[in-house]
Amino acid sequence: MPDGTPPLRCLVTGASGYIGGRLVPELLDAGHQVRCLARNPAALRDHPWSADAETVRGDVTDAASTRAALQDIDVAYYLVHALGGGSGFERTDRDAARNFGEQARAAGVRRIVYLGGLTPAGVPEHDLSPHLRSRAEVGRILLESGTPTTVLRAAVIIGSGSASFEMLRYLTERLPVMVTPSWVSTRVQPVAVRDVLRYLVGSARMPDDVNRSFDIAGPDIMTYRDMMARYAEVAGLPRRLILPVPMLSPGLSSHWIGLVTPVPRTIARPLAESLRYEVVQQDHDIARYVPDPPGHPLPFDTALSLALRRVKEADVTTRWSSASTPGAPSDPLPTDPDWAGGSLYTDRREAVVDASGAALWRVIEGIGGDNGWYSFPLAWAVRGQLDRLVGGVGLRRGRRDADRLRAGDSLDFWRVEEIEPGHLLRLRAEMRLPGLAWLEMTADRTEDGRTRYRQRALFHPRGLLGHLYWWSVSPFHSVVFGGMARNIARTAERAPKAVPDPAGTPPTG
Repeated sequence: MPDGTPPLRCLVTGASGYIGGRLVPELLDAGHQVRCLARNPAALRDHPWSADAETVRGDVTDAASTRAALQDIDVAYYLVHALGGGSGFERTDRDAARNFGEQARAAGVRRIVYLGGLTPAGVPEHDLSPHLRSRAEVGRILLESGTPTTVLRAAVIIGSGSASFEMLRYLTERLPVMVTPSWVSTRVQPVAVRDVLRYLVGSARMPDDVNRSFDIAGPDIMTYRDMMARYAEVAGLPRRLILPVPMLSPGLSSHWIGLVTPVPRTIARPLAESLRYEVVQQDHDIARYVPDPPGHPLPFDTALSLALRRVKEADVTTRWSSASTPGAPSDPLPTDPDWAGGSLYTDRREAVVDASGAALWRVIEGIGGDNGWYSFPLAWAVRGQLDRLVGGVGLRRGRRDADRLRAGDSLDFWRVEEIEPGHLLRLRAEMRLPGLAWLEMTADRTEDGRTRYRQRALFHPRGLLGHLYWWSVSPFHSVVFGGMARNIARTAERAPKAVPDPAGTPPTG
């Protein structure tokens, strides 16, 4: 450590999420040892920091795996929340926090650090939105756990890829004239993600007698209308006309946000509900323990400029969609040797491609987002809209990076479940379906050395509705999946022929 203090052993939960995925490298840069608790460790495999951190499998709702993960840990970061997890999310959050607090105390953890939500002054907890109420309850449970706890309470977090930033960005960029809910006039105090991370890292070394909440915020108190106006100015957009409409409830607001932005209704609703309240920092006591360097906390305009630069340079390390969608399937895998059985419908396509393996792989890895899905765009667009109408994520999540994918990335209404560069891309569906679905694309060699493209769509139906769903859409597969295979092959064939295959060119067979 630069100051001669020994490094701490830190556990990070939620490392696949927006904040957790950025906190891990910050802790490593500070000289600490990091262990990540993940339900699916493979989702962290391709992060740049993965080789420098330990990853263990587990779930904060499971006592045994939580207990094992907390062994020999000094500081445990609790960065999980069942946002959008259905009507029972408050109970899930409550049970998970109690389990984590009990296991941390039993393991002798020196400190828990939790990132929660800034709540309005003078509003009883039972009158808060379910989202804010749950955040407050989790903080209280951890503070009462018997392990010294730091609860950091933030309002709107501004950073490239955050849900709050994406909502602000798309609303402002896409709507020069906006009919908006009345909450655009509510005062909030946003904070830059850089300051959030700085406070999280600094909280690890708080004295053992500190067990309390701290408000964290930037220097600017503003309304959401102010934030949209400032965004337009910083982004070089014409001035926006904003017309508040009082009758737009949080429920209607969430539908409105879902239509305009990539943020699905299940996440937009708690965000909109939270914006009904004035959330302003009541104190800045955090500076007693984590001093602010010159220029910090960052002003709102500076935080916006940094986030916009990251977006422009395609250097967004994590996004709001980095964490798996609540309720989305993760098991079983269709390739598991102990596949549970039952029906598994499969649509297979194959083509020999007059192109190099590298050219074909670039097309495969570049699929989705702005590049689309190489077949029947209207069908994909309609499927995306239908998904959003029933509360799904739709197609608007796009890609974190325009050219490269890594395990765990969200990709429109899919998630990268497995990627072997140059050879295999397997996507797991996160749209609303009566079953489990995957889309698999591979590039390999034929026996005579030519490039071969293989594509496989798999569907494991859930009940009669699942079977009916497959048979109702199967007549369109030749257009959707067949067209995809043909167009991916043609796109690869149109690529420059002189590009050599990379060292990781697919094996033969």
